[in-house]
Amino acid sequence: MRDFTGKVALVTGGSRGIGAAVVKQFASQGADVAVVYAGNQELAEALCAQCAADYGVKAIAYRCDVADFAAVKDTVNQVKKDFGSVDILVNNAGITQDGLLAMMKQEAFDRVLDVDLKGAFHFIRHCTGLFLRKKAGAIINVASVSGLIGNAGQANYSAAKAGLIGLTKAVAKELAPKGITCNAVAPGFVATDMTKDLEGQDNVLLAAIPLGRMGQPEEVAEAVAFLAQSPYITGEVLRVDGGIAM
Repeated sequence: MRDFTGKVALVTGGSRGIGAAVVKQFASQGADVAVVYAGNQELAEALCAQCAADYGVKAIAYRCDVADFAAVKDTVNQVKKDFGSVDILVNNAGITQDGLLAMMKQEAFDRVLDVDLKGAFHFIRHCTGLFLRKKAGAIINVASVSGLIGNAGQANYSAAKAGLIGLTKAVAKELAPKGITCNAVAPGFVATDMTKDLEGQDNVLLAAIPLGRMGQPEEVAEAVAFLAQSPYITGEVLRVDGGIAM
């Protein structure tokens, strides 16, 4: 059993889906959690209340547009005031605005990159000072198999997630001498609100999953927790995809 007692985990996109599973994973193993969310305050605060009640940890929700550099700085500063520091950063916030390339609007491309890629940069940028002072820290970026193999109709999302993988490797090399790790998980099709339209369909991509099923958010959260407590693994991309991208 992992033990994150005394650690503080900051999770973006933390109010639902994979993010909520990650929050619960860390809280259940003793970590205090800062839950960053975009819109649903009620959902985020209910999750924090559940973590506090079930696991006895400190849990606070923060509303933030991860695409806003200044807003992220303010959020990280508030987390520092509330918790003292950050030990684990999980960049999970992400959106999709799918469409065929020939008809994709510039705004759809830009917004997905701003949230899915630049959002991760913003939090890494503003948390790095906290990590450097401690000469320790774990960063886990939630990428996607779409960033490894591409996906038709997701030029923006695939580009953002491929960029996130490149960012992961660059950050890993830059921060490794200071004892800070940076890794990524690359989920495949996971049963969340983002993929609910695919469930029950005769979808060729779902049919291509060797394990024959969609993944669960808790399975991704388990991989995130593993990387958070693996001090000799950095720059790695861990697929949690049922084998679809092998």
